[in-house]
Amino acid sequence: MNPLLTPFDTAPFSQIKNEDFKPAFLQAMKEARAEIDRITENSEAPSFANTIEALEFSGQQLDRISSIFFNLNSAETNEEIQKIAQEISPLLSEFSNDITLNEALFKRIKTVYGQRDSLDLTVEQQTLLDKKYKSFSRNGANLSDDKKKRLREIDAELSQLKLKFGENVLAETNTYEMHLTDENDLDGLPEGEKEAAAQLAQSKGKEGWLVTLDYPSYIPFMKYAKNRGLRKKLALAFGSKAFHGDEHDNQENVLKIAQLRYERANLLGYKTHAHFVLEERMAETPEKVHQFLNELLVKAKPAAKKEFIELEKFAKELDAIDRLEKWDGSYYSEKLKQKRFNLDDEKLKPYFKLENVIDGVFKVAEKLFDLKFEEVSDIEKYHDEVKTYKVYDTSGNFISVFYADFHPRKGKRGGAWMTSYKPQYRLKGKNVRPHISNVCNFTRSTPSKPSLLTFNEVTTLFHEFGHGLHGMLANTTYPSLSGTSVFWDFVELPSQVMENWCYEKEALELFAKHYETGEVIPMELVQKIKESSTFQEGMQTLRQLSFGLLDMSWHGIDPSGITDVKQHESEAFKDTNLYPDTPETCMSTAFSHIFQGGYSSGYYSYKWAEVLDADAFALFKEKGIFNKEVATKFKDNVLSKGGTENPMVLYKRFRGAEPKVEALLERAGLLE
Repeated sequence: MNPLLTPFDTAPFSQIKNEDFKPAFLQAMKEARAEIDRITENSEAPSFANTIEALEFSGQQLDRISSIFFNLNSAETNEEIQKIAQEISPLLSEFSNDITLNEALFKRIKTVYGQRDSLDLTVEQQTLLDKKYKSFSRNGANLSDDKKKRLREIDAELSQLKLKFGENVLAETNTYEMHLTDENDLDGLPEGEKEAAAQLAQSKGKEGWLVTLDYPSYIPFMKYAKNRGLRKKLALAFGSKAFHGDEHDNQENVLKIAQLRYERANLLGYKTHAHFVLEERMAETPEKVHQFLNELLVKAKPAAKKEFIELEKFAKELDAIDRLEKWDGSYYSEKLKQKRFNLDDEKLKPYFKLENVIDGVFKVAEKLFDLKFEEVSDIEKYHDEVKTYKVYDTSGNFISVFYADFHPRKGKRGGAWMTSYKPQYRLKGKNVRPHISNVCNFTRSTPSKPSLLTFNEVTTLFHEFGHGLHGMLANTTYPSLSGTSVFWDFVELPSQVMENWCYEKEALELFAKHYETGEVIPMELVQKIKESSTFQEGMQTLRQLSFGLLDMSWHGIDPSGITDVKQHESEAFKDTNLYPDTPETCMSTAFSHIFQGGYSSGYYSYKWAEVLDADAFALFKEKGIFNKEVATKFKDNVLSKGGTENPMVLYKRFRGAEPKVEALLERAGLLE
């Protein structure tokens, strides 16, 4: 019996074989189609219950199989799973098109939508109706047959191009190795990083040390390695991923994806892909996004230039560097930061043992939101390293299942993310609780040291956990409006706001304890962390803005005139450049966020959410970072509400007013 087709609560990982996936997908799609047929063949007049709700709760088994499969494809993949993904993706794309282009179904939805003012619906029901109608109209339900056909072709091609894009980036990341046999080449690297590089070499049956393009290997090398030539070599390899004119090259994929997205938007009556996307965002229009990015650019650029000149001067004094290059940035910034604050990651890491940080984030969640995390061994995992928890509130009510997967592996993509194996919803009087997962890539423990996190990794853990809380504390009726199912430029608020606790004495005292002595982190270090948090904030802001502008340059115009990816990118970066250009590198060919993930026309939302989070945390600062009243307001109006209402309405209900850009500029030290 196929374990994916028998009823299960938590994912039955140990029983699933790769060959189970495709038959399970096919069967679940067949059942979901039958559910849709029951809706369209219903002889009763269309109503909210027999059409909108029935559609909302259809295909649940398919959704669960999809979430298990695609989560594995991100966190524990192999060639077989990747091959299945290539076969399944077009079928799923076709399936979702079959639904959105089902005329009988759309006719029923349109009927209910036409009666919306007289139906006496709750706010959540109104949102669901609006969302369901738009999911059809924005996917071509009002188009003529020939245009519908073209839309299907575009969607099928896009789903494969995006997968191919991601596979190329992963292949490039996995194939590159810098093999070092002379210990002098590792000069400057902390002992822990050297040990990790030696361990990596050993695991591949090699002598010496290995450095790769995976973040835990790449970032420390760029930050600490004295050897400028090797930093250059590594930086150029990292910056030229999928830009080598070979079988893993993504230039053609980038051009095709941009062009197809534009054509798709035009078919649906939108000027550009960005106009299409932003209709369903807090920002609403490309004009507003440009205005927002440029407002920040004006404030950040003078500061960034000043910081860059200071860094150039410092590098010149220290090592007679005539021209600061991209591969010098991290290295000299770290040196300058150490000089100014006498603060480096190696001083901080002993206070951030992974287990202690996990315990810390749980304690913060308990103090704010009354949650208890209990590690359990009776929930199946997809890898031994995964930790499993049951989450309860302080009254003992079950809240969520939580999976945590913290270390890099061959089958795992880089970066950090939150995902879900099962959404929260209410059905037949039962509040069905969610299954949430955080996936990260933190340095593993070594024979001599436990896993010690850099401060940046600590904030990453808190960030992803913020997304996790948004999923765990969900309390809505409909799964498609639950948890993180919110406007894309709102989704980063819960995650980014959580990072603020990492800078607060009251929070750090809960968990930042030396792994050998148990000593609580000294407060002068905490003070330095706070002061250094705005170090080079102008340059950091400029960098984020450059990515947002690059994204809009691909998606906010007609891209048919673009023939040279690198040239186009250079043009987009011209107002944000600090370092000399390197002709052999290209960001776009590995910009997975916008060409593979869901951030197309949405990269600005990181900064947008920073404004929200700075403004939100200002209230905690004012009333106390563990103030129950503020925390409860945040839980009730933001974390539990998912996408049930317009996010600006929810935010104002929590904060009492719209967010102010000044809150971010003040925190970043960018106010004149």
